[in-house]
Order: sequence, then structure tokens, then C-alpha cells
Amino acid sequence: MLALYAVVTVLTAAALAYGAYLDFVGHASIVAIADRLRVPRSWMAPLGACLAAGSLGLLAGFAVPVLGTAAGVGLVLYFLAAIGAHLRVGDRRLGGALGFLALSVAVLVLGVVVHGVR
Repeated sequence: MLALYAVVTVLTAAALAYGAYLDFVGHASIVAIADRLRVPRSWMAPLGACLAAGSLGLLAGFAVPVLGTAAGVGLVLYFLAAIGAHLRVGDRRLGGALGFLALSVAVLVLGVVVHGVR
């Protein structure tokens, strides 16, 4: 179980770091989603910072499990809010948000199984 937790955590952290990078540079695909959801472009850097913090928190969870758990909870809440933003404007293109939510839930559950609730 530890190996699965490690692989899922590292892959999720890498995907989140890439997402944060896309937010920070204002990549056209991210800007298009933000425009579609009516999210101000000025929010891109703070949202990218949230993703970057989540990525780092998941990795820090290897050394300090409570940080990984906190990051997992924060990411689940972040992606639930992202799904809410899509639904608020009637956008049914939820694939990315649902995928990241699934990864965040998986990392959180695996972390609790491996480390216990702390």
C-alpha cells in the first residue's frame, strides 16, 4: 500500500505543479476556462499558488504526514469549489476538475490508510 500511496502522491503532485505553472504563465487553455467560468484573470496567480501549495503539501506529507493530510483535504475542497464554479455558469465540461478531484481523494484516502488519521 505504501508503494501505491507514493506513486499516486508523486503523480498527483506533478500534475498539480504543472497546473500551477499553467496558471502562473496564463496559458491560453487556462485563460479560456477562466473566461468561460467568469473567473477574473487576476485570480490566476492566487489559484496557481493554491495548486502549488497543494503539490508541495502532498510531497511534504512523506516527511510530516499531517501536512499531506491537510493538503489532501484542502485539494478536495479546492476541486469541489472548481466543480461548483463550473455548475454555477451551467458549464458541463467537468472532466479536468473531476479528474483532479479523484486524484485528490485517492491521495487523501491512501495517506490516511498508510499513516492513519493524525
